[in-house]
Amino acid sequence: MSTSMVIIIAAIAFYLAVMLFIGFKFSKTSSASSDDFYLGGRKLGPFVTAMSAEASDMSSWLLMGLPGVALAYGLAEASWTAIGLGVGTYINWLVVSKRIRNYSQKINAFTIPDFFAKRFGDDKGVITFIAALIIIIFFIPYTASGFNACGTLFNSLSGGKIPYFTAMVVSAVVIVAYTALGGFLAASTTDLMQSIVMTIALVVVVIFGLNAAGGYDAVVENAKSIPSYLNFTSTFDYTKGVSAPYGALTIASTLAWGLGYFGMPHILLRFMAIEDVKKLKTSRRIATVWVFISMAVAIFIGVIGCAAVKNGSVDIALADGQRIIVEFAKIISTYGPALAVVAGVILAGILAATMSTADSQLLAAASSFSQNVLRDVFKLKIKEKTAMVFARLSILVIAVIAVIWARKEDSVFTIVSFAWAGFGAAFGPVVLAALFWKRANKYGAIAGMIVGGGMVFLWKYVIANLGGIFGIYELLPAFICGLLTIVIVSLATSKPSKEVTDTFEEVKSMK
Repeated sequence: MSTSMVIIIAAIAFYLAVMLFIGFKFSKTSSASSDDFYLGGRKLGPFVTAMSAEASDMSSWLLMGLPGVALAYGLAEASWTAIGLGVGTYINWLVVSKRIRNYSQKINAFTIPDFFAKRFGDDKGVITFIAALIIIIFFIPYTASGFNACGTLFNSLSGGKIPYFTAMVVSAVVIVAYTALGGFLAASTTDLMQSIVMTIALVVVVIFGLNAAGGYDAVVENAKSIPSYLNFTSTFDYTKGVSAPYGALTIASTLAWGLGYFGMPHILLRFMAIEDVKKLKTSRRIATVWVFISMAVAIFIGVIGCAAVKNGSVDIALADGQRIIVEFAKIISTYGPALAVVAGVILAGILAATMSTADSQLLAAASSFSQNVLRDVFKLKIKEKTAMVFARLSILVIAVIAVIWARKEDSVFTIVSFAWAGFGAAFGPVVLAALFWKRANKYGAIAGMIVGGGMVFLWKYVIANLGGIFGIYELLPAFICGLLTIVIVSLATSKPSKEVTDTFEEVKSMK
């Protein structure tokens, strides 16, 4: 093994050790109660809230999926997706964060299924069970995408010497360890650190990538030479070698990525956990600025990568662009020990992006099973210590299922887009109705979750195959169907109880 490779592995090992240390550090604090384990006792400061929310949001998609799409297909899909996510981030912080923080504290809810059940006055556990089931169903592939990225990273880094599956399992063990030990506070603190490492990785790769590609002018000239590469209304598919229009309907469905934010449990939990609702404004500004800048840089890395591949500096297929940052890091490591450490930081950045999302997803999925299913639905009378054991076991079981799911090397972008659509359509309309429409009732919420989540599967695997106007991102039609269902069913059934509507008015009047 080369000296540069040893240094890279040492840098990554150090990073993983720090993550485990954080897990141990918060293990006692987070074991006091379910509230502490799942929501950190609502003690997050504004900076940690902002950066942990966005780091857990971006995932490996930021450093692998987004640059890969930009490299292989040009600006259209990557840019419209980024715009939709950026706008969605801002609106979510502006409109949802304060209301759900106040509401969840008012009704003493610390998981999303718990919030839905108490908000709509469902004491039979129907909403809780359906919401928990949706979280488990969609978080398994979402978490699998993170494990997938870890396996791809180490397999590529070692030139195939470290098997994909082995690398994925080792990464999963570390993530499970610090999440199970430290709970929400460990996940949020590591997310903050991971956002910093991700930022460093993006900056360094841009600087080095420009040099490898022959400079800024060479990058621009290469992009201009490719049909439709810089066009926002058409795209070029390298796998087929043809240009294709990127019309208004496709743009609208791509922008719909932003709708997903309203239903992301791991992001909504950050809103619920901030120590002071007045600090959300600061968090919003930090989060929005970071998201827009980081996505713009990630797309630019894809464009740089395209030029580097064309001039022979990087040896990968254009259609395999999600590996571009890994390849840049490998090249950087050959310029001496100091730069090998830098390469290790870059690769740790990919791990950071992956782990910051996977830990939050595991925690949300585990809370749905151990807290919402076992205690709320099946009414198991268990002590807090026993509940903590169930919570940690849930994390382990869900991680094992995710590893099995991720044993096949699928595209990170593809896996994430499906899971994102699932949460956006199943929970997004319900969250908005719960926070802003007093007339919404439990029947509408139940029907909306089922229709929204079900439509994601129906549209992606059946309707989208018809092509034409039906070949759009499944989140848009599924979100619309879920929202309409909530409105129709709520109006067609009985009004919420006076207790539920009085609570709604109290929260509405809170500042």
